[in-house]
This record gives sequence, structure tokens and C-alpha cells, in this order.
Amino acid sequence: MRNYSTEAEPTTLVGPWLEPLLPELIAFRRDLHAHPELSFKEFRTTDKLAKRLEEAGLKPRRLEGTGLTVDVGQGPIATALRGDIDALPIIEETGLEFASKNHGVTHACGHDVHTTTMLGIALVLQRMHEQSPLRGTVRIIFQPAEETMPGGATSCIEQGVLEGVPRILALHCDPRIEVGKIGTRIGAITSASDTIKIELSGRGGHTSRPHLTEELVFALAQIAVNVPAVLSRRVDVRSGVSVVWGQISAGSAPNAIPGSGYMAGTMRCLDRDAWHDAGELLDEVVRQIAEPYGVDVHLEHTRGVPPVVNSEHETALIEAAARAEIGEGAVVLTPQSMGGEDFAWFLAETPGAMMRLGTKTPGGEEYDLHRGDYILDERALGLGIQVLTAAALRTIRDL
Repeated sequence: MRNYSTEAEPTTLVGPWLEPLLPELIAFRRDLHAHPELSFKEFRTTDKLAKRLEEAGLKPRRLEGTGLTVDVGQGPIATALRGDIDALPIIEETGLEFASKNHGVTHACGHDVHTTTMLGIALVLQRMHEQSPLRGTVRIIFQPAEETMPGGATSCIEQGVLEGVPRILALHCDPRIEVGKIGTRIGAITSASDTIKIELSGRGGHTSRPHLTEELVFALAQIAVNVPAVLSRRVDVRSGVSVVWGQISAGSAPNAIPGSGYMAGTMRCLDRDAWHDAGELLDEVVRQIAEPYGVDVHLEHTRGVPPVVNSEHETALIEAAARAEIGEGAVVLTPQSMGGEDFAWFLAETPGAMMRLGTKTPGGEEYDLHRGDYILDERALGLGIQVLTAAALRTIRDL
């Protein structure tokens, strides 16, 4: 196995192959941005990708519903690359000329860049293959529904996209990293993420006589405060278990105790084993906290995704490619994120790594993901294509 961390051997630069395609790819990305589609509804996006790949002489395979895969090259599969294609139910506030035309839906997480990056890689590799046949195959996966739980990755895996795949690589836009750099990390780079929904019911009544009711609002408050506190004491503190509520609702009048209430949030965890332990404890903890108040509890705990855990070898592969394409200062260490990412399901099946693609304009405004005003530096698109194409070529060389 090649030691990419010490590699000094020169390789074919991707930039010259990409340059004539870049204007088209920027236009393609802008079109996707203007026409975002929600999870499992990416029909236009899938059609547009399939058409362009077929025009390049490739034979994409459509997945059930939305999404597709395409193989470039010949011979055994050297690596797979994955890009997610869905958008978020967020109103766009960028003011861009190519802002979303689908009100209430936007690519606020950079998936339009992820998608176009994978298209660019396919087109570059196909041009290389036509000039001098590649002696290995790169499988590119255009995955639907990353923004849902437990994610579209599981459906892709069930449809056999990883059959014969020895490794898989991916990228994710990062507005904290300046364009021209990528962020990497060996080990867990994201957290586990679950969804928690709790409904309480009980006798309502007048706020002057709470003893004649199941004081439901007070019970909601106790769950909201104490579930995070108890889990942080029952699970290894180094695992970073975090329960944060995003919704709490009950009642319609200040002097009436309601008969029902609702709360929902997420549970995140930095460690896969602790994620499992916390999930096993959750139901017990919620019911123990609610029991003194006599309310009925309905808990819906949706297992989301485990952490994305990057392998050392594939991380070194990406870093070597980035240094060759962008320069020695191209790679920075990225902290582990508390965000969830269903690429983790692919890595549960085969080794691989995800890199962070810098999208921040140096000296420019600070943005965050999942915000309606997120604007990225489009130079990141070409850099993402260069790095992952170069990484894929290295895996073919090593067959």
C-alpha cells in the first residue's frame, strides 16, 4: 500500500484538463442553484446530470426515484466518489442573479457545488480516458436526500453502489476555510445526529389549581432541562453528547394549563459507541423525568447517522493530491464538527475519507451553512474538482 503522506512522485496535473470545461461547469452550478430541489424530489437535477453525462459518451445508471451513478474508465474499480444533490427548505436571501426560483428551497449547504464537482470529475476523467485509456474505473455517485434522516446513502447502498468498491471519497463545502485550502482530519470529522420528538398529554386545568392537573408545561420544562443534564452524566463525558431542543409548544392562554404539549430537538455525539449508548438510555431517562408529573409520554427517537470517520490512508491520499494540485500550504487541520452527515453510512461499509472544501473569500464576509444568505467563492468549484480527480488518478495508478 502506497504511503501517500510521504509521496513526492510527480503526477499528471488536472488543472490543464479542467480549464476548458470550467466556464460550462460554473454555468451548470448556477443553474442548479437557481433550481434547487428537496430530498428525494431531485428529478430535474437527475435529468440534467444524466443528459450531460450521456453527451460525454458515458452511461449513467439511474437510481430508484432520484440520483444516479456513472463509471468512468475501464477495468476494476479503483475508487468511488460521492456528491449529494439535494437542497434545503430555507428561503434564499443572497440577492444573487442566479438565486433560487423555487421559493422556500435553496442550496444553503453547498450541494450544488458538490454535485457540479462530481460532474466535472466525470467529464475530466472521460476526456483523459478518450486520449489514453485509464486502466481502472472511477465510480461517481450522485446521491439524493442527504438532508433527511437517516439519509439517502442507505438507499444507495441497498441498490449496490458500493459493490466492488475498495474505497470512497467525498467533499463538503466549508465557509470557515479560505478558498484555495482544504480541511482534513484523521478519525471522526463529524458527529452522530438523531432526531427526538416528544408528545406529552394529561389533564389540563386552571393555573390557580395545578394540583388538580398534570402540570404539563412544567413537565415539558423539566424534560428540556434535565434530559441533556442526565445524559451528560450517564455517558462518557469525552464523547460530547449534546441534546438541543429546537421546538417546544403547549397551551394557548396564560391562565390555562394545557392538556397536550410537544417538543423536538436533536441528539449529537462525537463517538459512535457513545452514540449507541446514549440512544439506549434516552427512553429510560425521558420517562423517569416525566413520571413524577403523571403525564403520558410518547417518544419518537429517529436514529440518524453515526459520525463520519476518516481512514488514515485515504486522508493521506486526499492531502497528497491537494498539495500536488494547489500547493504545499493547501491542507489545514479541520476540527471535528457537531453536524451530521450520511456519508458515514458509506464509511461503515468501506474505507474512505471526506475533505472540507474552503469556500470563504479571503477577507470576505463570514457565513455559515444552512443560512439563507450563504454565498460561496466559486473558485472553490475548480479546486474541488482538481483535488478529487487527482486523488482518483492516484488510486488507478496503484491498481
